[in-house]
Parts: sequence; C-alpha cells; structure tokens
Amino acid sequence: MHALRIITYILVIIGAINWGLVGLFNINLVSMLFGEMTMVARIIYSLIGISAIIYMLLSYRDI
Repeated sequence: MHALRIITYILVIIGAINWGLVGLFNINLVSMLFGEMTMVARIIYSLIGISAIIYMLLSYRDI
C-alpha cells in the first residue's frame, strides 16, 4: 500500500506541474515529450487521472 501511495503521489505531482506549465506558459510538457495525443500521451494522461482518484481515496481513508 505504501508503494501505491508513492507512485500515485508522483504521478499527481507530474500532472500538477504539467497543468501549471499549461496555465502559466502555454507549454504542455507531455505533448512536447510524447506528441500531441498519441497513444503514449493518452496513456500518461489516463494514468495521471486514475492516480489522482486513487490518491484521493487513500487520503480520505486516513482521515
């Protein structure tokens, strides 16, 4: 369970940094690295979204 928490936390941070770059500088880091909505980029976006949900549920469980 500890490893899952660390992995989800890292992916959520990556997603937050990417959205911060999009909002502040109009730079999409995932698209720059993997292409505009390629299969790899879609998988990364999906993993980040799923990680956010898992992290939220794990954080709620600790309250």
